[in-house]
Amino acid sequence: MSDITQSGPVLAADGTPLKRSLARALRMQKIRALMLIAPLLLFVLLTFILPIADMLFRSVENRIVQDTLPQTVVAVQDWDADSGETPPEAVFEALAYDLVVAAERKRHTRVGTRLNYETPGISSLFRKAGRRVDDVGEGYLKQFEALDPAWEEPQTFMSVFADPEWLASRADGETEPPFQLSDSAREALPKASDAYLSFARTIQEEDNDSPTEEEPWAPVYMALHSDLAANPQAAKAFSGDAQRLLQEAAALIESGQMETESARDAFVKMDKDWADPEVWRTLKTYAGKYTNGYFLNAADLQKSPDGPELRPEDERIYGTLFMRTLIMSLAITCSCIVLGYPVAWILANLPSRTANLLMILVLLPFWTSLLVRTSAWKVMLQQQGVINDTLVWLGLVGDSDRLVMINNQFGTIVAMTHILLPFMILPMYSVMQTINPSYLRAAKSLGATNWTAFWRVYFPQSVPGIGAGSILVFILAIGYYITPELVGGTKGVFISNRIAYHISQSLNWGLAAALGTILLVIVLALYWAYDKIVGIDNVKLG
Repeated sequence: MSDITQSGPVLAADGTPLKRSLARALRMQKIRALMLIAPLLLFVLLTFILPIADMLFRSVENRIVQDTLPQTVVAVQDWDADSGETPPEAVFEALAYDLVVAAERKRHTRVGTRLNYETPGISSLFRKAGRRVDDVGEGYLKQFEALDPAWEEPQTFMSVFADPEWLASRADGETEPPFQLSDSAREALPKASDAYLSFARTIQEEDNDSPTEEEPWAPVYMALHSDLAANPQAAKAFSGDAQRLLQEAAALIESGQMETESARDAFVKMDKDWADPEVWRTLKTYAGKYTNGYFLNAADLQKSPDGPELRPEDERIYGTLFMRTLIMSLAITCSCIVLGYPVAWILANLPSRTANLLMILVLLPFWTSLLVRTSAWKVMLQQQGVINDTLVWLGLVGDSDRLVMINNQFGTIVAMTHILLPFMILPMYSVMQTINPSYLRAAKSLGATNWTAFWRVYFPQSVPGIGAGSILVFILAIGYYITPELVGGTKGVFISNRIAYHISQSLNWGLAAALGTILLVIVLALYWAYDKIVGIDNVKLG
């Protein structure tokens, strides 16, 4: 029907065109509906979508190494990890510059912990080095100070490295601004400039102190020696006492009278494992911002400079755990179907008053703590428990041959079947209630036996309830944690127990996120397969 008449468009009561008025009314209706569901959308976003997105990000995120050891990560890239030798001296020097800052900011243990996930023992290596990295370059510090006592004064380093504008701004303001390097120092003494800038910024941020009052760390002297050895004419970029001091130091270095100190030897002296190329292979392999290493570990592989490698046979556990989780979840689901189907059929075919009374027994477990129910099974299934005592009393089992039903897969299946059984009964009961009994009577009146009537008429109509209950039970079972932890022992735990271990004990959140992501993908794949084979439209809760 057109909204235009011979005299013009049809108008609403307020004089606006009817089409525009209807569109505005529909838009306002949609906005009101959106406002009503906004709290639910916000809740789902904060408690479901964002945590999953964070888990996916953590499974590939690997910034800790690069952020903590920026110079080392760059320097180690040119090292051939397959050479069988330790990296060159420049890499150890870069490690000293990075590690002294990391130790001051108390971040060296974090990078050690991260690398320890890949090569056990590295964590203690970084902790030990963090305590003693101040000693790297100590020989240069003493020789500079012996050359001229002015090298002990913080003002000497100000005259070499500080930007004049930064010094002026510092004098004007109450709060000292972040330290700035001079252009001449940045060009003439690049390594020492970076080392001193890290020192000055760390002193300001961590100690709330001023570099104008603190003597630099020993690695700064090592960097200064390295720059003057590479560029003896660097002093010409400066003037006054700074030029004189640098010229004297450069002359001493050029004459060979200043003793050199190896950063590599200093680290090896701290711990001989720093001479192990495998440590550096690990550092180089996991130096990127993002990594597939967590997923490789979750698949019993390991990342190496040459690509993915299969882990040693005694370290492959996650494939077994994933397979065990799937098989046991399937067994629990089948057990619930077998036990729950007759119960649901009885409930659906009893008079309402009796069915409601029995339904209380089905719902009764929901009113009892999950921990209590699991602990009860732990008491019942143990070798000196109620079930074994009963079997011995009946003479079915000898006292010396009591059954082992706890801390294994059997105990996990029994306890979880009991806990998840109501989730199977309720959907099946809801669907069976809608099945008209006259269908069975009609089948029997046409000559079908009880079994034929059930199998050909009743069972197909109850399949949607079985499907709904199976999906519910399987998804709950595949992520269960408490029950396998308490009654599963070492052979009855699920992959969820390993995820919980990495989150709460080993603190390897990246690997936990990767395992969780794989578990999520498996569930989605099974859901997709179920939809293709059975059809999700056939799943009904009532």
